Amino acid sequence: MSKGDGQAGAMTRRRFLTAAAGMGIPMLAPLPGWGQARGAGFTFGLTPVFLDSDVQLLKSLKRYLQERMRRPVVLVKKRTYQEITSMLLSGRLDAAWICGYPFVRYESRLSLVSLPVYNGKPLYQSYLIVNHKKQARSIADLRGDIHAFSDPDSNSGFLVTRALLARMGERPESFFSRYFYTYGHRNVIRAVASGLAYSGSVDGYVWDVMRDIDPKLTARTRVIRKSRWFGFPPVACRRELARDPVIADLKKALFTMNDDPLGREILASLRLDGFAPGRSELFDGIARLVDTVRDQV
Repeated sequence: MSKGDGQAGAMTRRRFLTAAAGMGIPMLAPLPGWGQARGAGFTFGLTPVFLDSDVQLLKSLKRYLQERMRRPVVLVKKRTYQEITSMLLSGRLDAAWICGYPFVRYESRLSLVSLPVYNGKPLYQSYLIVNHKKQARSIADLRGDIHAFSDPDSNSGFLVTRALLARMGERPESFFSRYFYTYGHRNVIRAVASGLAYSGSVDGYVWDVMRDIDPKLTARTRVIRKSRWFGFPPVACRRELARDPVIADLKKALFTMNDDPLGREILASLRLDGFAPGRSELFDGIARLVDTVRDQV
């Protein structure tokens, strides 16, 4: 490496660290051997799909990616899907774990990196839940409810129910007496369990995991409808970065998590089997929901 190359690398790392500090995101101390790592750092975005209330889990994920990718990693969390999607599309993130809805909306600009594997499949469902005291068997019984959605850019936490209503000739504002966004699937469960909302639209994977780790909470809710299967919320990057070596490193790190003790620990915490390459066709069902909503007069 020439002197000029070394100076350029130092400047790149300096800009990366300055940007990370500006976002208010703490970084772990550099790992041994990073002086030989290619490039500077890696920014990875997380949406509320991720079960992010466990600080130790986030620290473990960060350390695992840093060790396997041999570079500093910054995990970026935002309150809404839109914020993370905007950062990804604008190049402020290298990759992100997003939802299938924004992936479909911006598919011409995004590339699929990986799909989580849950219960042996890269698939999940949307659940329609009600408070355990409410007598309801179908969405028709929810007319006039106060309803909790997760996020306006969520497939399981909004789009599935929105499309279901569209097929009935209804809209959320005409069907429910009131609805609101909780900006987190856990928060949908909490809202319905507490009676703040009578019903809610939630990621089935999150509800299932919460049933395991907080059964008293989910016991105060009841699932009255499960959707068809959709492609699991994907890890994605911008199309122009798809063949970049850093994305290849990310894929390798994700695909080999079961080969690493820390990786297996993270997967166990997430109740996931692992990560797989996946196919864009798995999101065709979400694309049809988008068309259903778009076609409503």
